[in-house]
Amino acid sequence: MTAGKLLGIGAAAAAAGVSERALRYYQQLGLLTPCACTPGGLRRYSEEDLARVARIRQLQALLGLNLDEIAVVLRGEDRMAQIRQAYQHEDASDADRRELASESLQLRETVESKRLAIEGFLADLDGRIARTEDLLRQMAGRAAAAADAG
Repeated sequence: MTAGKLLGIGAAAAAAGVSERALRYYQQLGLLTPCACTPGGLRRYSEEDLARVARIRQLQALLGLNLDEIAVVLRGEDRMAQIRQAYQHEDASDADRRELASESLQLRETVESKRLAIEGFLADLDGRIARTEDLLRQMAGRAAAAADAG
């Protein structure tokens, strides 16, 4: 896709590797807003829109997030972009910039707390795996001893 070229829903879905229905559903949930619509109401998608679909798919595939969780992540990312833009605006006062920086730190803390929760979950999972492996070794040892005795 060349810069500035907009795609219809079929071409956008094919380029993004999703169905047209998925694009409509993402829009219905507020995850995606096509950058334009024709006077007849046909959706038009930009490269930025396709990048957002790729981000949605990445969050699903890599992190296993559901669409509600993805909406939270995307809202945070969108807010960070708004903060960055407002911070860089020439009319922003020092007080505005301090408030924006403080808000961005709060968003960071939210993400950090989720990361720590995931680490705790992984540590618990690792402990369960270790106990299961120990149990399997014990069972194999008992089976070997029984075979030797028999």
